[in-house]
Amino acid sequence: MTEQITLDVAQAYGALVSAGQTDMVWGHVSARDPEGRGVWMKAAPWGFEEVTPERLVLVSPEGEVLAGEGRRHIEYPIHTQIMEARPDVGAVVHSHAPAASVFASLDLPLRAISHDAVPFLTPDIPRYTDSGNLVRDDHMGARLAETLGDAAGALMPAHGFVVVGESLAVAVLRAVLLERACRNHLQALAVGGPARWSDDAEVTAKRELVWATSQYDAGYEYLLRRAAAADRR
Repeated sequence: MTEQITLDVAQAYGALVSAGQTDMVWGHVSARDPEGRGVWMKAAPWGFEEVTPERLVLVSPEGEVLAGEGRRHIEYPIHTQIMEARPDVGAVVHSHAPAASVFASLDLPLRAISHDAVPFLTPDIPRYTDSGNLVRDDHMGARLAETLGDAAGALMPAHGFVVVGESLAVAVLRAVLLERACRNHLQALAVGGPARWSDDAEVTAKRELVWATSQYDAGYEYLLRRAAAADRR
């Protein structure tokens, strides 16, 4: 079981690399441990493109490294506290992707000017405004989880974002989608818009049609193929 979960998590990092979402050694993907012991995530010194199954650690809710070698990330409470608050969540991505970080600073509602924003609008994406600093303890992690609520993701002004999913496929795709949604909105603002976007009713309809689980899986499998092809070059 450990061999499979570490392989799956390592591949998730590779999928995000193939989507262009890396930040040197910062940011992280986690998956809930199948045995309920905590979360699997990369050890602190490694960049997304360097992650292998051997460079993952199992971190307990108390921050203890239970398996694997290396230092855990300071911000492990992002993952453990969200998983504690959301039994439906199997994976979490925390990223500092630039378009989302810039959009978060504007304090504007995110609009569904493309399919990309649809998973996050209930009716707007939540924003964690307690702090722009590192989420370094259980209290901050719990407050982030409270801000997230039942949503698919939350912007973290002056920091980045967090997204969640029942699986690695959903969480990774949502990280890609949120960055694209924010980039699209920024580009629209740059030319004086947007002027039109999907209303709440259409967003609800799209959420079931455009972003069914099968669609997340299809997009994720594409990213995995792209990552594998890059490795062969």
